Amino acid sequence: MIMGFRQSTCYEEARVAETLKKGSRVTGAARDKLATELKRKYDSGASIRALAEETGRSYGFVHRMLSESGVSLRGRGGATRGKSKAATAAGS
Repeated sequence: MIMGFRQSTCYEEARVAETLKKGSRVTGAARDKLATELKRKYDSGASIRALAEETGRSYGFVHRMLSESGVSLRGRGGATRGKSKAATAAGS
């Protein structure tokens, strides 16, 4: 059953991405539906870059849609640019 759900979801995602051509204006119900889908996927752990690639939209567009939807955006990941306070204190 899970496989069937996933396959239908993939089909639906492809259909939505296909109908929303890159650069086309998204308004009304289509915009609300896209915002809901983006919010659900972002809350499930997808990155903004992954959502942008999946939908064929820009990073900025996806970021704006999520912000308009009231999503609490995650902080940036990865390494920080300086020594941590613990490492600095240990070295003293």
